[in-house]
Order: sequence, then structure tokens, then C-alpha cells
Amino acid sequence: MPLYQHTIGTQHYVFKDLKDVMAKATPARSGDDLAGVSADDAEQRVAAQMTLADLPLTTFLNDCVIPYESDEVTRLIIDGHDRDAFQSISHLTVGDFRNWLLSDQANTAALSKMAAGITPEMAAATSKIMRIQDLVTVSKKCSVVTQFRNTIGLPGRLATRLQPNHPTDDPTGIAASIVDGLLYGAGDAVIGVNPASDNVARVTQIVNMLDDIIHEYQIPTQSCVLTHVTSTLMAIEAGARVDLVFQSIAGTEAANRSFGINCQLLTEAREAALSLKRGTVGQHVMYFETGQGSALSAQANQGVDQQTCEARAYAVARQFKPLLVNTVVGFIGPEYLFNGKQIIRAGLEDHFCGKLMGLPMGCDICYTNHAEADQDDMDVLLTLLANAGCHFIMGVPGADDIMLNYQSTSFHDALYARRLLGLKPAPEFEAWLASVGIASSQGPFQLTNQLPTHFAQALRRLT
Repeated sequence: MPLYQHTIGTQHYVFKDLKDVMAKATPARSGDDLAGVSADDAEQRVAAQMTLADLPLTTFLNDCVIPYESDEVTRLIIDGHDRDAFQSISHLTVGDFRNWLLSDQANTAALSKMAAGITPEMAAATSKIMRIQDLVTVSKKCSVVTQFRNTIGLPGRLATRLQPNHPTDDPTGIAASIVDGLLYGAGDAVIGVNPASDNVARVTQIVNMLDDIIHEYQIPTQSCVLTHVTSTLMAIEAGARVDLVFQSIAGTEAANRSFGINCQLLTEAREAALSLKRGTVGQHVMYFETGQGSALSAQANQGVDQQTCEARAYAVARQFKPLLVNTVVGFIGPEYLFNGKQIIRAGLEDHFCGKLMGLPMGCDICYTNHAEADQDDMDVLLTLLANAGCHFIMGVPGADDIMLNYQSTSFHDALYARRLLGLKPAPEFEAWLASVGIASSQGPFQLTNQLPTHFAQALRRLT
């Protein structure tokens, strides 16, 4: 076992193992305090960061934060590591890697080529010694493109998940929110409903209703009901017209077990969705959500800091070639990310680590009502992520999810980011918006403020 240590002035700091130095190097957050793994003070944190900076990247292939023998996520990371992709950076330390990522040599082509060679712990360690501007700069250079009925992740694009949740799963309420979102140009990433119930019959009803809307109006997008993967499998067996399979995932085997999943179950679900062949331009059929603190909240973090656990969840996601990965950054609550400052930092870390590892990263820019955060904090994170090349954000009516009881981003927030930075929806979706008269067909993305005839008819049916 290598000795992790660093001296600052006359003070000598010794860290007992790799997961200890990783935890102590993490910028301050309440979840690590709760877990008892955070640095004692700012000086110890800096000593841990300097220790990390001097570690060779190869350290993470030889010293696992959770033992290989006891954790299937660790086995997935080590057994799936692409040593050819890693070769060009294998001689670097974490600090050298950070410097190289910020250099002009680290262009989009180079980053894409090496993505499969970067382990979650390498990405997490590097993020811990980066400033916010570093995280934004490198994330912007990473390119990940995925497809189902449209194309997500192209340069100059920002997609949205239209999130029409309803506290009683009322079809009319869901449909009304969908129409509202479409009129603001939302919904190209996915029309995704969090159901109030995991009842398979209800899930199937919502799945088929979403599919009816998509096909009636010929919308080039995909739908998803965010229920447990086993419910989706049963819905597929019952004939539901499923586009994407959803599942929350975490970065340890024990945490995933608490979710009622493992890699074998996710493999089965992906194969079931692929067998339906519902994609038109691609067959990326998985949608994953993650969040810092999920392993700790399940008492399954095994002494690993929450940001490293989060990055390990991306190794699980990468295995299944998802269309979308969404870090729901402030949803779990202030016990894990106390205030706006911690939420902003965590959202940018998650986005950076996922993109660096080759994942199509979006972010639910959100907070709970008992956190020390407000919509101004979310505006800051939204602006930073949009500049960093985030694939998609949430579109929630009024930014207030009345079913899940948390604050997110609205249809208007997506419009703000698109207008500010000249971003557009997914190309196929953009063309559809123009064809039905919702958006202009020329120049930058602009709404026409006109209600298409068939949408007016739909609204009359709803009311």
C-alpha cells in the first residue's frame, strides 16, 4: 500500500489510504461531513489536494477505493478499462493530467479517443483539484452524441426534458403540461413522466398515452416513464410501447442493491428495449439518473466520499450506452449539498466527470425547499452548464414540480439559455417546431408566439 502524505510548512499530513486522500481533497460539502470523511480544515484539504496532484494516474488501476472482490462496480471499472485508450496519458500524474486537459492539445478529438481509458476515480480526482472555470472549459471540449428519434449532444445545441408530472397521474393534467412545454420548444431530450405510482397498469397507460401524443403529432422525440426497471420490464411484457428504459443508479454494488438492481438486470432491460426497435435514427435506449449522496443515504458508501461515489455511477451508465444521463444534483437535500455554493460546484463536477468519461450528460438544476439555495443559485448553475456544453436540462412548468415537491428549471429557463448563447434544440426537433409553426425556420432559434391549429384543437379537448 503506497503512503499518501504531504508536508505544508512544518505540518506533515498522512492519509491512511486512497479513499481517505480522495475524501479529504474534496471541496467542502455537508454529505462528507455527515459521513465523517471530510477534511478537518482547509489546510488539510489543500494537503490532500496536493497529494492527489502528485499521484500517477496508474495508481487508480492498482489501488481500488472499494475492493475488487467485494464490489461489482469496481470489477466493471477494472475489467472494462481500455488500456489502449489510456496509453497516451498513462505517464501523467493527476496534476499533469489536469494541466494537459486545459491545454490546446486536449481537443475534442483527443478527448473522445481517450474517454474509455479514464476511470471514474481518475476523473473524480482530477475534478477535485480544478476550479469552476477549469470544469467548464474542459467539459465544453468533450463531445458525446447519442440518438433515438433525434440527435442529442451536437455542438450549438441544448435539449430539454419535458417533465409533465402530476400528483395523481391524471392524463389530462399530464397532457396539458406537454402541450405547454412543446409551445416553448421543450421536449427534444425526452418527454419524461415521474409516475405517482409504480403500478404496472398505470405505468402502461402513461407510456401508451405519451406514445399516442408523439405519433399523433409526429414529434421526433422519445418518451419515458421513470419507474423502476422491473416495472418497465413488466410493462414491455404487457405490450407497452416503451421507448426508453429508466433507472436510478449509484456507484457501489451495495447502493445499487438498495435500489433493487444489479448489472445483470440492467443488461436484461436494455436487451428488452432494443428488441422493440422503436428508434428511428439510433438505438440508444437507456436513461439513467444519479445524484451525489445517494450511496450515503442508503448507508452504502463504504467510506468513499460522495463525489467519487457519483463518478463511479458513471461507469455503470457507460456500460449500457445510454441516450441520456441526468445528475439530479440538488434533489436529495441539504444533508448532502447544504447550499447553493455546494450545489453549483457539485453540478459542474458531475457534468465534467461524465463528459470526460464519454457520457451524454444532462443536469436537473434543482434544490429542495429546505436547502440554503434559491432560484438565483440555479440561474448561476444553468448559465455555467449551458456554457460548458451540457446536453440537456429539465423543463418543468413554472420550475416547480408539484408531484415531487422540489424546485427545478422551467421552459422559460431553457429559452433563456438558448437565446443567451445562440443554442438550438436537437436538429430533428427544431425542424418539427418550424414545420408546425411553433418556431421560426430561419436564423437563431425563436418562437413565433402562434398556436398551431391542431394544438388549439388538442387544448379544446383537454378543457
